[in-house]
Amino acid sequence: MTTYAAPAVRPRRAVHIATWTGQVLLGLFFITVSVPKYLPGFEAPASFGEAGLGTWFIWFVGACELAGGVGLLIPRLSGAAAIGLVGLMTGATVMNLLVLPGAASNAFMSGALLVVFVLIARVRAPYTRALVGSLGR
Repeated sequence: MTTYAAPAVRPRRAVHIATWTGQVLLGLFFITVSVPKYLPGFEAPASFGEAGLGTWFIWFVGACELAGGVGLLIPRLSGAAAIGLVGLMTGATVMNLLVLPGAASNAFMSGALLVVFVLIARVRAPYTRALVGSLGR
């Protein structure tokens, strides 16, 4: 009877591939959801008006989503983009829990994305350190 050994798993490579796959999918997602905010006929959710947030806030969020989505696709910027999206998702989670009525289910999604972006930022920390180091020169 022949036995086969399981192939050696290279965890760093698996993490690298999984992280890039997630970054590409999330980057494309955030680019896709940001663009409609700038198209004619876009209607902000009524809850934003109720919370006292105007069109300028929708445009700001759209710009953050677009910058974060593009940044996730650029290796050198991916760590910094993940950090920015951590901030955006923190704000979204707080807004969904405390400000916008009936948005608790949205808070779960933004909270989950917050955790994912924290993980991406952690894995891409070397990119972020290199980026910050290059700015100081």
